[in-house]
Amino acid sequence: MTDSMLIADSGSTKTKWMMVKTGNMTVTEGLNPHFTTDEQFLTAIDTVRQRLGEVSAIIFYGAGCGNAAQCARTQGLLCQGFKSENIKVYTDMLGACRAVAGNEAALVGILGTGSNACYYDGVSITHQTVSTGFILGDEGSANHVGRLLLNGYLAHHMPEQLRIMFHDTYRLSDNELMEAIYHQPHPNRFLASLAPFAVQHLDDDYCHRVVTITIEDWINEMVMPLWREVASDNTIHVVGGYAKAIESTLSNCLENNGLVVGSVIADPIEGLRQYHLDNP
Repeated sequence: MTDSMLIADSGSTKTKWMMVKTGNMTVTEGLNPHFTTDEQFLTAIDTVRQRLGEVSAIIFYGAGCGNAAQCARTQGLLCQGFKSENIKVYTDMLGACRAVAGNEAALVGILGTGSNACYYDGVSITHQTVSTGFILGDEGSANHVGRLLLNGYLAHHMPEQLRIMFHDTYRLSDNELMEAIYHQPHPNRFLASLAPFAVQHLDDDYCHRVVTITIEDWINEMVMPLWREVASDNTIHVVGGYAKAIESTLSNCLENNGLVVGSVIADPIEGLRQYHLDNP
């Protein structure tokens, strides 16, 4: 079955597609169904078919696919675009679990454009904290950091020298920043695009405080309830490019709360490929 099986790991920013047997891969834009039009979805699929050829089966792990209606929509678009019925759609959270834990039980978190956490029993996700999205939730994520940075910048809470550096980095007026949040598509991506500023200036007290506050929020809201309720081990594996970028600070915050970091991987696609080679 793996001869022409295609797997996809899709976040809100990008989607990585990989042939299980060969490891051939391509990248398209993120296909979170909450933010992506049918046309964008089908255009991305057409790009994948042109680059990787025809496939016999597709397994799609996607952000936003925990919602039943959006999961069904995603499956329908994949069937339409790939002209195949041999398609399965799962959440990006399950993809993260399979990538870092394989067939072992574990606490697993995502810290990327968005965030989440769950307990995985080695087969399926048995407990998961409720994710309320980038406006109400996504604690600890890159877009959470972006929200705090932008609010601090616009409200002049950010130290003046740092405000100058922030402006020099993004070169956007206050009106343009507000436009990007309230009137342009994919505001979550835009907010997440501000997080590298905090990462680059982690030695600055203000930026370090912003990153630490958001991680603590993620631990308290998403991780601790799972550990207290179901996990027998205090180790947590974390997936996401943003998680990898702040690995040292993340490790310190978790250890301060009695938790231990297992593996931190920026990209789950290779782990997913190995999972499907081992579990054809």
